[in-house]
Amino acid sequence: MAVQAGFAQSNATDERGAVTNLPIPRFVSLKGGEGNVRRGPSLRHRIDWVYKQRGMPLRVIGEYEHWRQVQDRDGVGGWVHYSLLSGARTAIVDQDLMPLYSRADPESQINAYLEAGVIARIESCGPVWCRLKADGIRGWTTKETIWGVGPDEEIK
Repeated sequence: MAVQAGFAQSNATDERGAVTNLPIPRFVSLKGGEGNVRRGPSLRHRIDWVYKQRGMPLRVIGEYEHWRQVQDRDGVGGWVHYSLLSGARTAIVDQDLMPLYSRADPESQINAYLEAGVIARIESCGPVWCRLKADGIRGWTTKETIWGVGPDEEIK
């Protein structure tokens, strides 16, 4: 684990990655249906586990050459090759049977209920509400019911 600490970036909100000049931390998603998570930033490092869910949201917390240090919603992470990641924004539902509203209003019609663990595409986010698309159904939910967007982040 000493290798991780040597390349990790702090969580300062104005920090930029040394490789990409993108914000650290930031959210990304798993591009394919499978991604190896390594103990360190190279192919020589052991694979600790494999993410197997396409679109899984991940938080980039560090960069080293072609490698990104990521964490999942449980705070578990490791190093992933940049080619396995996408800038497409997704979120994972944290609340079981989360209502997806037709408007950013809890009094509006409910389009669907999403189970905990469902991965949805983020279409936009304001200060409180995010518009999601899951399995062809669009709707609004509050940021507190999902993981994959920062509390102060807005997505257009």
